[in-house]
Amino acid sequence: MCKTWIVICITATLLAPRLFAGDEAQKARSAEGKAQTLEQNAASEGDKSRPSASETITKPEAQAVDPAGENPLDDALTCLARSIYWEARGEDAAGIEAIAHVVMNRLGHEGFPDTICEVVRQGREEGACQFSWWCDGRSDDAQEDQAYSAAKEIARKVLNKQIPDRTGGALYFHQKDISPDWTAEYVKTTEIGGHVFYKPRDGAAK
Repeated sequence: MCKTWIVICITATLLAPRLFAGDEAQKARSAEGKAQTLEQNAASEGDKSRPSASETITKPEAQAVDPAGENPLDDALTCLARSIYWEARGEDAAGIEAIAHVVMNRLGHEGFPDTICEVVRQGREEGACQFSWWCDGRSDDAQEDQAYSAAKEIARKVLNKQIPDRTGGALYFHQKDISPDWTAEYVKTTEIGGHVFYKPRDGAAK
């Protein structure tokens, strides 16, 4: 009897990591599928209501995606989280949320792509691109676990439409300590955190 319990305990100990890994993989797949649907809804001109409970990405699901911050940029949640991580890391929640909403506001808008990853990667990786972190020639992997976890949580909530857009529908932004020439062509909507936000005068991207 004792030997049997020892075998059972050893087997359970060996299987536990595999079961945990499988559970985390399932959560990640669920989050990625939901994020794709939410992304498509945001890019369309259809129903803008909040998703149902079954369509909403949960926190454990979001945190299971890209756990090390090293995955390729090929799913909506990773692309949004990595973008706000690099553009607003170190800011308070409001500043990070604002950058996330700029990405979401571009979805389906004239002049921009229909997926988050395409919005983030728009332009050449080294040269004329929309987001500075994408074209600086350095690694795009997240380097701070806590900051990246926070970025994924905000990305999740923005995709779920759980956070209002306080940018006034902005499509562009820049850091407060610089004054780009292009700002003269746009309407300033607000300042949040370390950034200033803008939208086109006629509603069309340039």
